[in-house]
Amino acid sequence: MASVTDGLDDQQSDRAAGVLIGQACGDALGVPYEAGTPPGPGEPAEMKGGGIGDLAPGEWSDDTALAVAIADVAATGADLTTPEALDAIATGFLAFLDSGPAQIGEQTAAVLGATRDRLTDHVAPAALMTQVAADYAAEHQDEDEHVAGTGALMRTSAVALAHLDDRVKLAAAARAVAALTHADPLAAESCVLWCEAIRVAVVGGQTDVRGGLDLLPPGRRADWARWIDDALIGPSSNFTANGSTVAALQAATSAIVLTPASHGHAGDHLQDALHAAVRIGDDTDTIAAIAGALLGAKWGASSVPEEWAERVHGWPGRTGADLVSLARVAAQGGSGAALA
Repeated sequence: MASVTDGLDDQQSDRAAGVLIGQACGDALGVPYEAGTPPGPGEPAEMKGGGIGDLAPGEWSDDTALAVAIADVAATGADLTTPEALDAIATGFLAFLDSGPAQIGEQTAAVLGATRDRLTDHVAPAALMTQVAADYAAEHQDEDEHVAGTGALMRTSAVALAHLDDRVKLAAAARAVAALTHADPLAAESCVLWCEAIRVAVVGGQTDVRGGLDLLPPGRRADWARWIDDALIGPSSNFTANGSTVAALQAATSAIVLTPASHGHAGDHLQDALHAAVRIGDDTDTIAAIAGALLGAKWGASSVPEEWAERVHGWPGRTGADLVSLARVAAQGGSGAALA
């Protein structure tokens, strides 16, 4: 696997640039079908807007909006494990809440809303938000799927861009950012696995969702290995009920791995796998957003259809081109500097 300690080469830079735009395209493709009827076999998804939030055609949902809030902090060159960076991310999340989003997940909305209500000038936003998330999880501990929802995993792509040169720190950052809204260990563990998969794809062009198992607590590895293996075997229809972080990771994995590569052509596989992700149904925007981040990391921004890249847009007033630039800067350690 190539190193990034001396900076990104051209292929790595393209793959890093593909992470956010890949996520946004998957998100916008999935928006119209969330909790509705997905496209039928062989039928492509379309960026026609609508969905639960009645979004505009090509508009991304909260999945990508919250990833952008993280990427904005990563693009400053910040270490995302520090209190200062986490405070900045938490502040970005609250700004999204304050914008009156048309769509936001139930758990995330509850945690952000309670944090906004209790926040004062003398309270650190991230510490308060993390505590509110822990309190929320304790109150809903008998609703396993509810507290281990997809809200952390769906935005974790941006965390991966911040620490491409240090997988241990990347795992710590994934846990810390997940904990801002989701205290369940399953949520953090899914983020660690997906962040590491994105890192491996950006750095070496490989797809390996099992590669981060050693970054999990020893007692958790066997369960996750079994869940991932189930996804690798499929079929994808096994993961139609994908409101939990485990099933969401399985659904995204199956869409990517079980979609044949068309003679190895990057653009064809990225498109086909995203259509497959949407066809799984249920939380279609989230599954396709998660899958799109890893597909973009694998195949690069250059593999994303120009029509898609030009059409996607969303909070906070960004375009597809903005996401490509933001991801590249975040991956280079901020302001275009080489990774150190």
